[in-house]
Amino acid sequence: MRDPIRRQKQFTEINTAPFTDIILVLMAIFMVTTPLVMQSNIQVNLPASSSAASASQSPQSSVTITSEGLIYLNNEIVARKALKPRLQAMLVSNPQLEVVLFSDRMVRFKDIVGLLDILNELGIKHMNIAARTE
Repeated sequence: MRDPIRRQKQFTEINTAPFTDIILVLMAIFMVTTPLVMQSNIQVNLPASSSAASASQSPQSSVTITSEGLIYLNNEIVARKALKPRLQAMLVSNPQLEVVLFSDRMVRFKDIVGLLDILNELGIKHMNIAARTE
């Protein structure tokens, strides 16, 4: 026979499963959108490549040179003389610094070689040149 006065045991624990699900979804959204947001707002007409591969997902710095000859470091305009000290400071704080070079296809080749020379002098080993896939 059942006891009519018997009380149900109170549930005192918080269910964290929905919270965990929400956090995982938000994390996935941020992981997908961060590279898109970090993409430069500087308009350059990248050269096309049929064998271009996507860059790694590790943190990267971008160096952009426009057709007008302006140089940007991580979306911030810098003078050509100030680029080397700024990159060197970044390299000191992160020895595994990865740099992606964005260059308009109308930029003179000697300007690109000058930027590559700066990266080589600093000893930056991880460097990519951005291209548009066909």
